[in-house]
Amino acid sequence: QVHLVESGGGLVQAGESLRLSCAASGPTLSPYAMGWFRQAPGQEREFVGVLSRSGSPYYGDSVKGRFAISRDNAKNMVYLQMNSLEPEDTAVYFCAAGAITGSYSVASMYTFWGQGTQVTVSS
Repeated sequence: QVHLVESGGGLVQAGESLRLSCAASGPTLSPYAMGWFRQAPGQEREFVGVLSRSGSPYYGDSVKGRFAISRDNAKNMVYLQMNSLEPEDTAVYFCAAGAITGSYSVASMYTFWGQGTQVTVSS
């Protein structure tokens, strides 16, 4: 059982940067793809990005070129660096882990989820 806890959310202005962290307890993260999703009020959970087990990154179109995911398997940590933030990036951000056998962008492919951290970007 993997337990995930996100941190680093907050209120920033448009154009600023923020780094989210995801701390994992339990087994090592190395068998899992590590993804980030976000959910704004009244909207469905949206795929932000993922690092595959082999370390290959994939990003959603809305964040491509602005966000970057990294992982430190030795520390059981995953990070989401968010640059050039826009008001449209406002959401609760979730860290997720899973032994993905299908599409990385589908939330149901992930087994373990954190509780989320709020990111608010003001204009």
